[in-house]
Amino acid sequence: MTTDPKLLDHRGRPRAVVTGIGVKTPAGCDVDTFWSTVVSGKSTAKRTQLFDPSELPVQFGCEVLDFDPVAYLGPKESRRLDRFAQLGVAAAADAFDDAGDLGADPARCAVVTGTGVGGIHTLEEQQPIFLEKGALRVSPFYVPMMMANAAAGHISMRFGFTGPNVNITTACAAGSNAIGEGLRLIRDDTSDVVMAGGCEAGMTAMTVAAFARMGALSTRNEAPELASRPFDIDRDGFVIGEGAAFFVLESLERALARGAHIYGEVAGYGRNADAHHITAPAPGGVGAAACMQLALDDARIDAAQVVHINAHGTSTPLNDAGEAEAIAKVFGEQSPPVTSTKGVTGHLIAAAGAVEAVATVLALRDGLVPPTANHERNDDGCNLDIVQGEPRPFAPGPVVSNSFGFGGHNASLVLSPPPAV
Repeated sequence: MTTDPKLLDHRGRPRAVVTGIGVKTPAGCDVDTFWSTVVSGKSTAKRTQLFDPSELPVQFGCEVLDFDPVAYLGPKESRRLDRFAQLGVAAAADAFDDAGDLGADPARCAVVTGTGVGGIHTLEEQQPIFLEKGALRVSPFYVPMMMANAAAGHISMRFGFTGPNVNITTACAAGSNAIGEGLRLIRDDTSDVVMAGGCEAGMTAMTVAAFARMGALSTRNEAPELASRPFDIDRDGFVIGEGAAFFVLESLERALARGAHIYGEVAGYGRNADAHHITAPAPGGVGAAACMQLALDDARIDAAQVVHINAHGTSTPLNDAGEAEAIAKVFGEQSPPVTSTKGVTGHLIAAAGAVEAVATVLALRDGLVPPTANHERNDDGCNLDIVQGEPRPFAPGPVVSNSFGFGGHNASLVLSPPPAV
């Protein structure tokens, strides 16, 4: 490992940079389409097409409609992967290609994935087969398709990565946790390359019904494009979505040595627990505030240096109010410009943090904060500077990206422009 201080962080650990990006989202299945859709500030929510939603109280969501798994996996293998793993493998494959020739020792290459519900499509498809036709008709691929670590396993096999292979299931924080834990693998010199991100395909009839019964979803069936409205006073719940996003992370030393294109740096990571309630955030956003502070401390920066916040911003009454309080605790009454890309993409559950990390890195690249779709008026007591209407130019610097999940799981990342070395 190098001793050059420019290539190490303030604790003498290797700095980790992003050298490859892949996305499969409702906003687009390639980086350029995804980013142009996010910058447009237009919602992708539509009436559900993956199944007939007619009998459900919520009949819309944000689906990945232009995705062909066969193009990545072939017809045989695609039938043996649940949709969440199909999306994950495809996004990882794009990130791998984008990174160029890694030339790395496979034993020093790791995979860290995040997912919330794993192969829920397979579970729901096979259950009626078992009940109606019996045990001998259950698919022999049921277990390897359903298990939450399936995407991680298939990604490692596709690229021959024999280093650490980990799946994280921390609900809506999982994608950010995956990137943060990938950062740790680079820092502790366990791995030279990490494929890190999240994938989720939880849009099934039963899952939608369950979230609706909780009162978590917006019920704007007549105007789904207006349903996801983070931090807006008229929000009434989140819009469920699906997708995947992956980063290729490398040490800065390695990326420079091979002449890789560097999108940005993962400079800080915080994670903690609310220890309060299985679904509701801690009162006053105390857990989220502590998590953001941990990320700032890890990056050794002050709150005043942060130029933008990509908020978790789900569009639910409790989450947005709690996050607004948390941001005020850490950054004061005058927050940096805040956006929630969930206004465009919906809430992609475990994939959300990874997709939003991609949006954050691209915002740094172009010096543009994307607008929060459908945001018209702040909630009472919310003094955040929510970017709305049009993208806002900004001078790139450290940016915080937040993800907070059921179970009280919190994760915050600090993402910075490419290091000037």
